[in-house]
Amino acid sequence: MHPYQTLDEQFFWATAVAQRSMFDIDRLWEPKFNIGKQAKVVTFGSCFAQHIGQALRSRGFNWHIAEPGPAGLSPQNAKKYNYGLFSARTGNIYTVSLLEQWVNWATGIRPMPNEIWQRDGRFYDPFRPNVEPNGFTSENELLASREAVLEAFKECILESRVFIFTLGLTESWINSKSGDEYPMCPGTVAGEFDGVRHRFVNQTFPFIRKTLSEVVVRIRELNPKIKFLLTVSPVPLTATMSGRHVLVATMESKSILRAVAGSIRDEFKDVDYFPSYEIINAPPFKGAFFEPNQRNVNHVGVAHVMNMFFTCLETTFSHEASQVKPSPGLATSRSHQHLAKISTPGGGQENQPANPENDVVCEEAILEAFSEKESL
Repeated sequence: MHPYQTLDEQFFWATAVAQRSMFDIDRLWEPKFNIGKQAKVVTFGSCFAQHIGQALRSRGFNWHIAEPGPAGLSPQNAKKYNYGLFSARTGNIYTVSLLEQWVNWATGIRPMPNEIWQRDGRFYDPFRPNVEPNGFTSENELLASREAVLEAFKECILESRVFIFTLGLTESWINSKSGDEYPMCPGTVAGEFDGVRHRFVNQTFPFIRKTLSEVVVRIRELNPKIKFLLTVSPVPLTATMSGRHVLVATMESKSILRAVAGSIRDEFKDVDYFPSYEIINAPPFKGAFFEPNQRNVNHVGVAHVMNMFFTCLETTFSHEASQVKPSPGLATSRSHQHLAKISTPGGGQENQPANPENDVVCEEAILEAFSEKESL
């Protein structure tokens, strides 16, 4: 007799993976805590985090938007000006050090820098370079917007019950003089690049882990009831400054982030990890959830990830199960049909109509414009 003889089938590759259809692989997540429908949930992070918020809202959960935007703003313009993408108008927060920076600013540990970029008479926020695609009309308008987002982010920290954060990148750009981190390399979205003042840093596992641990502790000091759910974005890097091939750089970056997320989950009882990264990238799924550019996640992949999320919650906490999500069988069948349709000859994904609900705003994708060779 040995311990492996008593293990459930989910712990063996043959029975849990190899002998199943990719859509029948289940029980990938056993959540530590439930997410009640009335609990305020906030979402921040990289581009893929936007899908989580939209899915929560569509199923009747309390996805909290602390900065909803002006009254009467159309959905198209709200998205264009970065309202309702995350719980506050921070833009993408790709690294845990950027998250720490926002926490420090919002809670008064450090003042937000007074750095402002100008171009053609318009004003740009270096730490949210794309929230106003055409820039602010004045410095005062920009500073007022900063005050609003800091108040909204502080509200998210103090009032939410679940803080969902999607880790996206290890690569970062720092102001060498001030130590402040930018979400994008200066000069790409706005501003001008200075080789002396702007420094590239590819963050390491020890640094990221230490920073994220400190962020969790700091937020819980302000809001002891809060819980954290971490995910890792499955979206590959658009470009890399690491000096390594972008594919190798992507795998290294995501591996570090995944290891950090798992380590922090194991350290804190109120921190959990959901495997969206694995669901999209693991070998059994055969890359079927990517668009032809092998970077963007298609609508089938997004639906499968979110169906897994809510199914696992329901399975674990059936006494508070959601009544609005599709049944697992129906979701699986529809995913099969969609995947078959987009995989058949002549029915390629590029011919599929766009799904506006699954469109995300991703500042990093702007880097594609600087490639010497455009993708066909």
